[in-house]
Amino acid sequence: MKSLKFLAALCFLMLITSCSRFMMPSKPLNTPTNCFDLMWQTIDEKYSFFEYKKIDWDSIRRRYRVRVQDTMSQDALFNVLSEMLYELKDGHVNLTSSFDRSRNWSWRDNYEDNFNQNFVQRQYLQQNFRITGALQNKIIDSIGYVRYPSFGMPISEADLDYVFERFRPMKGMIIDVRDNGGGSMANIFKWMSRFVKYKTLVGYGWVKNGVGHTDFAKKIEFYAQPRKGVLPFTKPVMVLTNRGCYSATNFFAGFMSHLPNVTLIGDNTGGGGGLPVSADLPNGWQYRFSATYATLPDGFNIEFGVSPDIRVSTGAKEELEGKDAIIERALKEIREKL
Repeated sequence: MKSLKFLAALCFLMLITSCSRFMMPSKPLNTPTNCFDLMWQTIDEKYSFFEYKKIDWDSIRRRYRVRVQDTMSQDALFNVLSEMLYELKDGHVNLTSSFDRSRNWSWRDNYEDNFNQNFVQRQYLQQNFRITGALQNKIIDSIGYVRYPSFGMPISEADLDYVFERFRPMKGMIIDVRDNGGGSMANIFKWMSRFVKYKTLVGYGWVKNGVGHTDFAKKIEFYAQPRKGVLPFTKPVMVLTNRGCYSATNFFAGFMSHLPNVTLIGDNTGGGGGLPVSADLPNGWQYRFSATYATLPDGFNIEFGVSPDIRVSTGAKEELEGKDAIIERALKEIREKL
């Protein structure tokens, strides 16, 4: 069994940039009942959304514990544990074994896509767009369009320098993060540093630090900080969102919405406002769960997503007309603002 460390007390950003893990107080016997009890108790003490989601975790234990016996198969145990975790309604919660990984994708699967990557590639980016590191960028009718597929893809300051200088003479900028499932929070702050003249509060975070459901460390403030020596981009900025925007992208949309020249267009983000930590079970399986929560400066909890400023849908009907309605609305908004 690997040694596990709980790093949440160090700081919220440590949880963002590395997947923290919990150390078991002792090495329990590898039995289904021990696996169940250990997972239930660890989540009971460390999960961050019981109060916000009004989850009765004791009641859930009673319903699932009776289904666990030490004579059951590993497949059967996996099913019980996975079903119990699903009760948390959290895309950051899952169980991983050698033969499967449980998941909750309802934050996206229950909604319209509002994005067709192949269509956007053919109709808007076409073949003459530029690939600057992870940033696909093009100028459309004197407006800069940049597609960032994943916050898990690194972006350098040099990449951002190039794109922002290219777009500086333009009427405005569109940042398309639809279907961006998240990644590194550090990339969020790189983006935001290019839009602000002054240090700007964009949100708060809390780390679970006690066994009670409401035990959290002192709140942490998140700021967009101007990048030294770089002229901020103050023209209109449209951030395109859909339900596929999860985790770090959910943070990005929420934080960016508090900058004065930014407008969110599209659908709600998928959510994911708690950052995950992981722990091991005696049988070698690993489970993951949220151990933080975050709000915007006005106190809005972003766990279930961020609403757009302008709600627009797009799909097959619009594609038959040769349009992505969300991109078209963003282009229109920039033209009108000027």
